This record gives sequence, structure tokens and C-alpha cells, in this order.
Amino acid sequence: MANPLYDALLASAQNDDNIFLHLPDGSTVSYAQFNKDTAKAANLLKDIGLVAGDRLALQVEKSQSALSIYAACLMSGVVFLPLNTAYTAQEISYFLNDATPCLFVCDPASFKAYEPLAKAIGAECLTLSGKGEGTFQKRVQTMGDHFVAAERDSDDVAALLYTSGTTGRSKGAMLTHNNLLSNAQALCDLWRITKDDTLLHALPIFHAHGLFVALNTTLLARAKMIFLPGFSIDLVLDALPKASTMMGVPTFYTRLLDEPRFSADLVSNMRLFVSGSAPLLAETHEAFEQRTGHRILERYGMTETSMNTSNPYEGERRAGTVGFPLPGVHVRITDGAQGAEVAEGEIGMVEVKGPNVFKGYWNMPEKTREELRPNGYLITGDLGRIDEDGYLHIVGRNKDLVISGGYNVYPKEVELVIDKEDWVRESAVFGVPHPDFGEAVVAVTVVEANASSDKEGLKTRLSGQLANYKRPKAVFEVDELPRNSMGKVQKNVLRNTYADLFAKPEAVGM
Repeated sequence: MANPLYDALLASAQNDDNIFLHLPDGSTVSYAQFNKDTAKAANLLKDIGLVAGDRLALQVEKSQSALSIYAACLMSGVVFLPLNTAYTAQEISYFLNDATPCLFVCDPASFKAYEPLAKAIGAECLTLSGKGEGTFQKRVQTMGDHFVAAERDSDDVAALLYTSGTTGRSKGAMLTHNNLLSNAQALCDLWRITKDDTLLHALPIFHAHGLFVALNTTLLARAKMIFLPGFSIDLVLDALPKASTMMGVPTFYTRLLDEPRFSADLVSNMRLFVSGSAPLLAETHEAFEQRTGHRILERYGMTETSMNTSNPYEGERRAGTVGFPLPGVHVRITDGAQGAEVAEGEIGMVEVKGPNVFKGYWNMPEKTREELRPNGYLITGDLGRIDEDGYLHIVGRNKDLVISGGYNVYPKEVELVIDKEDWVRESAVFGVPHPDFGEAVVAVTVVEANASSDKEGLKTRLSGQLANYKRPKAVFEVDELPRNSMGKVQKNVLRNTYADLFAKPEAVGM
């Protein structure tokens, strides 16, 4: 019997005594032991009554046991639904009622609040802590360590990942065995990941980056992984000399650069640093290279597709771009509405097509038809352009486009100019309602440490670099930009915060 993803990632390593995980307490887990742990978890799912195609929802802290549950879902054909640990009970209720899992595994501290929600949909609720303790693990220990993998087809759904829902109801993206396997194969080849690599893993595992990109490529290559509970500067600095690769979000790299102990000598053994999930500032690229001699590799992906493009492993890793399409993936820039391609170099809607593109949205056939064209191209919602050398530039989300006085303003263009200011650490540009222009451009800035704000000087300098309609009507300073768990700036929060700005002219900050 075939089970594409399990067969490729785990089945052939059942008797492999080589190290898979290096854990924070200094212990290790072999591939063979991980397979046994996975089989025990799969037997528990079967004992509870789950069969292939059923859903399992998981909202727990990062742990080895949580990884085993993901692997057990692959082995047993159960659809894996990881949930952000920051979600509230109200949000969890929505996901449970929409996905209707047969089993919900949560943190012991949340059991009292979540057990009634699970019971309401007929699901069992078990617990698992970040230390691997709880009712799930207690029952796992009574299970056998042999399990015959369920038969699955390449088009069967392996995982259900919900979008952030910042502009409406969260959508469950159905990712198939082939979606995930083809992406892992392409990345292993493109990034030269082999059994000789050791990945420093400090990402969460409820997100595609930490779960599918980091974990699946490690398993496929039979590499090793230093499995940290999260990003702790001390733990990361201690682990870097023992690693060869690292996958992170931009905030990982800015925090490392803020640390005096972070040096070229510390990372002399490193082969590759990868960044994603949010845009990496060009200044971070340059500062990181100056400090370490390494140029960060930036790539572009999304919940519905995993990875779409990547800067090259060999060749120019161009700051401010996300590189070229992965093998087998096609990227085009269109007018959005009709799907007509725009002229070379022009900004338009980014659309992608390939074996990585998801099957559709769970219980949302109409939304699937809206965003997945009959010819297989997914309308990503991202605005971008492809330069003369073929590099893809992401300039923002379609929902972030500002239309001021009838003119289109792409926030990224304005942010790039503001970020060049010596006193600006980073900025975010967005639109808010305006009685005359429809929308007005507003910017918030984070001031560099030990620097002084120069908003008046900024106003003068912007007048020589941007058309009037692109220039912010107001600029504010904040201690930090609001971000989600993967470091992406939440412009919806900023828009809500400043929504009434021009209804109160005295509040205008520029």
C-alpha cells in the first residue's frame, strides 16, 4: 500500500539509528525511535476511533510529542490541523465547528475551557504540555509501537491550515500529500539540504514555515535538527556553532544583530540562513552580511502553497526580492480581474501555479472558485512585479493598496524611501479614510536606538522623492510595529488604530 508523504518522510527510516532530534536537555532522538513514537501515537488515534480522512486539531506548545502527533496523522491518514497557540477560546470554537475534528489535543491549562467546545461537536479532548505531559501522552505509553500505514493517494488531504482571517472569516486551506511532498523535494534540491546538515529549529510548528518547510525537508533529507522550544537569544547563540542551517523570520535576524556576542566566528560552520514569512529589510540583509559574511536567502510562500519562489543558492541573493519560481512552479503578474498578464516590470497581482498549489478551501467551494482559476493559477492577493532579471518583488497585499484621490499608492514604495532615513529603524505605510481623498497615506515609524526623530526633515526629503499623492499625510512614532506570531506586520491593526484620524484633524502628526 502507498502513503506518499509518510513513505517519503518516515517509512524508510524505521530502522535508522542516526540522530534526528537534538533536544534542549541535551538528549537525542533517533529516526528509529521517532518512528516508534509515531506508531504509538497512530495506534492511539485508531483506539480513539479516528480513520483516514478524519481531522485532528492540535493547539499545544512546541514539543517532540507534538511532532509525533503530526507524523502519526500522516501514518494513519488523519488530516492534521495545527492551531496557533495564541488563539482564544472564541477563535478555537470557530475552528472546531468548521473543521469538525474527531480529536482535539490542547494544553492542560486550557482543558477546562476547551473540553466543552470539543464535546459540543462530538470530539474527544485530550491534553499535552510543552514538557510532553498530559492525558494524550499517558495513553500513548500504553500503545504498541507497530502500525501499518494507511493507504493514501497523492491528491488526498494531509493537512488543513487556516489563514489568519485578518480581512474576514478564516479559511481552511486543504494541502495534499503531493502539495507537501513536491515542495519538500524542490527545496531539498534547491537549498542543497542533505543528511550532513543540522538545522537550528526555533520556529513554531503550528505554521507552514516551521512545520512543512523546516520539518519536512529535514525528514526527507535524513538531516538532524536542533529542536528549540522557541527563539531564545541565549539558546540560539549556543546552538549556532553546532548547526549548518537555520530558517527564521526577519525578527530572528534583527535580534541576532542587536546582540554583541553574535559574530562571524560564531557562525563560521553555517552553510545557509533562510528568511521568510515576512519581508526582510534590505538594511538587515546588508548588516547581516557585513557582520557574518553570510547573505540571507529570502523566499516567498503562503498558507495555500507552501513555498513558491526562492533567491538562488548559487548566484545573487538580491535584497528586496524573493527570487525565482521553484522548479515546477509558474509565477505570473496579472491585472487581477481578468487574469491578463501585465507588461514586463509593471506591478500587478501575483498568481502562481504548480504542484504546490492547494486543493481548495475547506467547506468553501465558492471562495475556492474565486481564488483558484480554472487554469490552475491561484490569485495570491499579493501585488508584485518581475524585474528585467527575472527576480520577483513583492510590493504589498492587494488589501493594503491605498487609493488616494483616485491614484494607486503601493505602501512598499513609500516604506523603502522612509526606511533609508538614518533615524528610522523600520516603517509601515497604510491608508485610512479621508473626507477629500477617499483614503490618505499614513506612516508609522520605529526610531533607531540612540537616534533622534527628524519628522520635519523627512517631510522635506520626501517631497523630492515621491509624488505628492504618495507622501504620508501624517507620520507617527511607535515603540514597535504590531506583528503576528510569524513576525508579519499587522496593517489591519494599524488601519483600525488610526481609522478616525482625519475625523479629528488635531490628531494629525505631520
